Amino acid sequence: MDELTSTFVNESRDQLIAMEDGLLRLEQNPDDADNLKAIFRAAHTIKGGSGVVECHFIEAFTHKVENVLDKLRNGEIPVSGELSTVMLECCDHIGALLDVLAAGRPQPDTEVQARGDALLATLSEQFLGGMRATDVNGAPNDELPVEQSSDLESSGGGVVNTDAWHISIRFGPGVLRNGMDPLSFLQYLSSLGEIIAITTLADGMPAATEMDPECCYLGFEIHFQTRASKAQIEQVFEFVRDDCALRILPPHSKISEYIELINALPEDAMRLGEILVRSGALTQAELDAGLSLQARSASTAAAGDAPQQMPIGDILVEQKVVHRELVDAAASRQSVVAEKKAVEARMVRIHADKLDQLIDLVGEMVIAGAGANLLAQRSGQSDLMESTSILLRLVEDIRDSALQLRMVQIGDTFNRFNRVVRDSSREMGKSIDLVITGGETELDKSVVEKLGDPLMHLVRNAIDHGIEAAALRAERGKPENGTVQLNAYHDSGSIVIEVIDDGGGLPRDKIRAKAIDKGLIDAGTTLSDQEITNLIFEAGFSTADQVTNISGRGVGMDVVRRNIQSLRGSVEVASIEGEGSTFTIRLPLTLAIIDGFLTGVGRASYVVPLDSVVECIELANVPGERNYLNLRGEVLPFVRLRELFDIGGEVPSRQNVVIVQYAGHKAGLVVDTLLGEFQTVIKPLGALFKHLRGIGGSTILGTGEVALIVDVPALVERASAREGQRLLQRSPAAIA
Repeated sequence: MDELTSTFVNESRDQLIAMEDGLLRLEQNPDDADNLKAIFRAAHTIKGGSGVVECHFIEAFTHKVENVLDKLRNGEIPVSGELSTVMLECCDHIGALLDVLAAGRPQPDTEVQARGDALLATLSEQFLGGMRATDVNGAPNDELPVEQSSDLESSGGGVVNTDAWHISIRFGPGVLRNGMDPLSFLQYLSSLGEIIAITTLADGMPAATEMDPECCYLGFEIHFQTRASKAQIEQVFEFVRDDCALRILPPHSKISEYIELINALPEDAMRLGEILVRSGALTQAELDAGLSLQARSASTAAAGDAPQQMPIGDILVEQKVVHRELVDAAASRQSVVAEKKAVEARMVRIHADKLDQLIDLVGEMVIAGAGANLLAQRSGQSDLMESTSILLRLVEDIRDSALQLRMVQIGDTFNRFNRVVRDSSREMGKSIDLVITGGETELDKSVVEKLGDPLMHLVRNAIDHGIEAAALRAERGKPENGTVQLNAYHDSGSIVIEVIDDGGGLPRDKIRAKAIDKGLIDAGTTLSDQEITNLIFEAGFSTADQVTNISGRGVGMDVVRRNIQSLRGSVEVASIEGEGSTFTIRLPLTLAIIDGFLTGVGRASYVVPLDSVVECIELANVPGERNYLNLRGEVLPFVRLRELFDIGGEVPSRQNVVIVQYAGHKAGLVVDTLLGEFQTVIKPLGALFKHLRGIGGSTILGTGEVALIVDVPALVERASAREGQRLLQRSPAAIA
């Protein structure tokens, strides 16, 4: 695929996204004229670009789509759900055609072609009156649609208001003397097309007494239909070009083509005249004549006889060699290219693999810097220690800047679900609105790429299982339209993503019964509400009474949990029957490098993510069998890492508690020593350790030793669960 085609494919995909977003907004606000124009422009741009790259199967299909949008724009057909559905399907098909072009195939395969033909038939039957575009003889006409033409003053004082080329020619007095016959040029012109109308202009003819029989005083205004280009028409009059005043104006039906060509030109720095010539709207001879006139006006202005030099665009329009619309389009293209070049001068496109390689190298630099700093401290040389301290600070700045390059907003991922909610809700016969908040929240690109599939499962389950049918919502006193909300925000060094619905909530009794039926729990097992709710994440679990295209097969929620856990995250659900459910996903901001807090237990080292650390205190006067302490009147459960990881050796007389927080819960981690902040390069554990609880990864210390990274969410959950069990065990004793 050449560079021009690649650029067209990429830009067309952007136009498709804009077109799809516009169609979804159009359903909510059918009277938004600006949105409708934007949709039309997107389709118009794709069609024009496809003509430039000579991809006729995209051009032909988009042409019919544009016809429908043109009728919609002119108010000839109303906005409807059926229209939006078909147009969204057309967007999908254009995307498939772009895939065909990107793959280098000359034509789409049979399946894609059949789908396109079916869509074209639907467009013709439902929205174009069942009529094919035909020419005056009844034959199919594949020409582009004729736009409503506007009046244009011609050189002879008449008005051009047709769909033909307009040729205005004034032969000079010396044409006949030079042996040229004006009628022969008109006859030759007829060989290129059809002269629809011709008007002879005799306004230059003098009185009879002043006439010279060897001079020509006539001019002609010609309406001409042809498939020839402007340059070919101009060549007809090549031999009298210096002895005549020739103006060739394209028909209004072709102005859109020229504008498309102007917009599809390569983004090179060109002058206005060059843009018009390269698009074919102007010939080089016409431009040269205009520039000569501009140069003469500049000389006059310099002499003080004129106020200022006229712009070349105004001169060309005044000379009636080009339409004002085309001059404006060329000027707009010129400014857009200039602005884009200015932006691109400040931006560089980097391949994702190169960015990942940079992050890896920065990680190695962090490890090497830690080793150099350790050696400096051991040497005791103050100058060396100061130098390594400065080096570490610079390394930290480089690390933060490199990581920032991989941060992207989650809003683009959220916006994809507008179409999902619309199509799925229509399939289910429900009315559902999607509300997006926190789209500006940023997180690591590698996390975003793996987040789409879990979010898709959660949103589709909210539509199918969560939101009730309209009749049931009315019985419960709820609005007919259900709401699914996607929300994102930062919390304690993590990103929190919420999928919220105002549906019926999770039926705990039904979940429990289904779990017993599938043998997941025993009938006599006592479970808390949260434990019952968490059963939906078991493999193969579903409460749906029937299988639909959306859900009900028991595949999805277990995949969601597994995928989120593979990103070192967690997923939780909170539900109130009759009111709705909230699925909360917590993920680390990055999977590469973090700020850590280094601790020691025996001879082992452990890193706690610094964003989750609240404070550190000394552990004193706590019996060995007790796993909680009084933190300023608050009960704080804790976990002894020595016991958890079965670390031998003598317990020191003084131990410390690192208080961490996750998802609103606090817990303590009991360690021997506190070693301070530490830049941590996350190294994944091997497959052998993937089921290890309480450890989220590893890192390399400056000494070359390996330190384990503590999985704070898992340890907080463990401490909270043990505290809950302790309270349950004390309750019967308190009652007794």
